[in-house]
Amino acid sequence: MKLTKIKKKLWRWETSLVVLLLLEIVVFGALNPRFLKPRVLLGSINDFMSICVIALFVTFVLITGGMDIQAGSIVGLTSISIGLLWQDFGMNIWAAALLSLIIGALCGALSGFFVAYTDVQPMVVTLGGSFLYSGLAIAVTNLSATESYKGISGFPSYFTGFSKFRLLGVPSQVLIFLALIVLSYLLLHKTKYGRSVFLCGVNRNAAEYSGINTRLVMMSTYVLSGISASLAGIILTSYLGTAKADFGKELTLPIITAVVLGGTSNLGGRGGVIGTALAALVIGIMRFGLSMAGLNTQYLDIPVGLLLIVAVAFRGLTGRSKWLGSLLQKLRERGKNKSKVSA
Repeated sequence: MKLTKIKKKLWRWETSLVVLLLLEIVVFGALNPRFLKPRVLLGSINDFMSICVIALFVTFVLITGGMDIQAGSIVGLTSISIGLLWQDFGMNIWAAALLSLIIGALCGALSGFFVAYTDVQPMVVTLGGSFLYSGLAIAVTNLSATESYKGISGFPSYFTGFSKFRLLGVPSQVLIFLALIVLSYLLLHKTKYGRSVFLCGVNRNAAEYSGINTRLVMMSTYVLSGISASLAGIILTSYLGTAKADFGKELTLPIITAVVLGGTSNLGGRGGVIGTALAALVIGIMRFGLSMAGLNTQYLDIPVGLLLIVAVAFRGLTGRSKWLGSLLQKLRERGKNKSKVSA
């Protein structure tokens, strides 16, 4: 019995992701030895931090059976809002960042409201939200005295410096990511709210009969996703030292891939934060390693798209094999019962 439990723990999906991550490091290190330098490897997370941060909380959305493809647009809206509030309205940079965080939460709340209270398909709502928030970002840009193609720069050093800070050689963005993993893990897996999120995805009607306000829970997951997108926008603006409306436009595919590859079902009811975090690292390291190996950045979405297709297909096949296995087991039990009756 103990041996069976150990095998189950060793052969979890997260273990496969760890193996895949190690293989990537070995392969890309062989292609470019500079890739294996700790400073380069740890610093690479700066390039895909947005994917890591947002994917953690989009996991909540998918577990409820929802979908969120608007997060990238909220990143751009957050970034340009910070620049406009600081440069053109004279607001303190941290106050501007806080207000932008609230804007992200409101964006998530708006889309979450329509998903939860009108029963419109989440894909349709968040697709509309994607166009709406990217359009608002462009409108905000037009309010600024700076040309949109230039972006807003010249931020205070204490704002741009926090994303470049290192503690014992570890970048601050890695520390932020680790802190968010702990926070999201505790929220999803160790609280009553997290159990409600899972129940909404497993059986919404049953969750309602259990006294759970499923509409509020579903809406709250979009709020969390919007906040995480705004947080990613703040970090990205600080790291690059520039605010632009088009930041995040290429993030939708990697984010959804990270969540699905991490083991979260696109049908809801199953998933986890640790798997998403590992999958986000797998995707980020893959993109970074391929670019260091000389692949044109225009083609980096090709392997990510393949990963998404393979992940969905694999999860579907494993789910079907489990269903077939349980069906065969029931047929065997019925056969045994019939033989006992005839005897």
